[in-house]
This record gives sequence, structure tokens and C-alpha cells, in this order.
Amino acid sequence: MLLINGLGAGLEMWTPFASRLCGDREVIAFDLPGSGRSAAGRWPIRMKGLARLVDALIDRLDLPTVDLLGYSLGGALAQEVAHRFPRRVGRLILAATTPGVPSIPPNPLAASLMLTPARYWNRGIAERIVPIIAGGRSARDRKVLDRGIDWRLADPPSTRGYLQQIYAMTLWSSHAWLHLLRQPTLVIHGDDDPLVPLINARYLARAIPDARLHIVTDGGHLFLLDQPDDAIAAISPFLVSPAGGLDVDLTAGRS
Repeated sequence: MLLINGLGAGLEMWTPFASRLCGDREVIAFDLPGSGRSAAGRWPIRMKGLARLVDALIDRLDLPTVDLLGYSLGGALAQEVAHRFPRRVGRLILAATTPGVPSIPPNPLAASLMLTPARYWNRGIAERIVPIIAGGRSARDRKVLDRGIDWRLADPPSTRGYLQQIYAMTLWSSHAWLHLLRQPTLVIHGDDDPLVPLINARYLARAIPDARLHIVTDGGHLFLLDQPDDAIAAISPFLVSPAGGLDVDLTAGRS
């Protein structure tokens, strides 16, 4: 199972989630260019270039296919990889993400605060910014917030790398080819996400042919990190379910 993180995030931030994945599944995480221990590129690249890097990583690991989980920006990249390299992806999990342009926009304040990586550099700034952009448990529980900030500060992105990741996402869209994705897909989203409104997840689950939707109650943008048990409860059965036949659950609002 290959994990692709969100904007500016280093692979250490996966620790609360990855430690709860059970069974004999190998879990692989990496730093996108400009995050953690991966240097920023000399020149910025678009999403299709990042998808080629992920394909090259899978090749380097000598894996024929992977189950792919993408989170936020990583969810957009996961869509791109599944589209461009469909034989590489077994199951697809899209968490707290968007189909790109056009989509229902975030809370304007949350969006503006995402333009700076300062929350990765300074604890005081992170304490003020993260609850606004994340919502959910990080906004309700100070202990959870503090623990998440510890992981966030461990390996911050460079300014250059952070801006290059924003550039990769700018004007990106999957609308034209979502209906062509054939991987069994789980769209998982929190209902208290100020950065990516829930309606975007509903759209993804409708547009991808073999997809279902799971909504994390009271989950914010960081539900994989601050409510990992709630996410695992949906992800683990999906990973072992028979391929195909996954229904989109939109009737009751929760699965």
C-alpha cells in the first residue's frame, strides 16, 4: 500500500495512521519533492510529472501494482496516477481530496492560510492556523492538536518545495476522465472539513464508476491523522473486499 501525503507534509505525519494498519500488508510512504527529506526540484513540475515520479518509484521498488491512498493534494495525485498508469493501481483510496478545477471552494480564510508553509516551521503559528484549516478533532482537542503539531514540525518543507507543490495543483482537473477510472475506489471524507467541502467527495464517488463513499462523522481535513481509528474502520474492510460491486453510499450520508 503506497501512501501519498498532502501539501508540504513529510512522511512522519503518517505515523498515527500507518501504525494502525494491520495484517501482512506492506505500507510504503515517501516525501514528495520539496517535503521532508526530498529536495525541491530545480524546476517546478505539473501533476502529470509528479505522476511519472510515482510510477518510477513503484518501478524502483520492483512492485507490479500497489493499492494507492492519496490524502488531500496526494489524493489529486493518486487520481492522476490511476489515470495515467492504471495497471499500477489495484485499489484506490481518495481521502479529503477534490476533482480540481472546478470544484466547490474552501472556506476563504482556510484557503488563504494554505498559501504559507509557516505552520510547519513555528509552533505558535501552527497552534493558530491548524484548527482553522483542519476543523474536526484538531480544532476540538488541544492534546490532539499538539501531537499533530509535533509531527508537523519534525521535518518541515522548504519554501521553494511548498510553492512548487501549489504550482503542481494549480488549475489541475480530473473531471474529463474520472469516468474512465476502473479501479475499485473508496472516497473517504470528514463532514467538518473547512478546506475541502464534503460535496466534492460526493461528486468524486458519483463520477468514478466503481466507487463508494464513507463519511467520517465530525471528521476534519486531518481525520486520517487525528481520527485514525475511524478511518481504519472503513479502509481495512475495503482493502480486503472483492474487486467490483462497490456501491456509492449517498442515501443516509454515512456508510
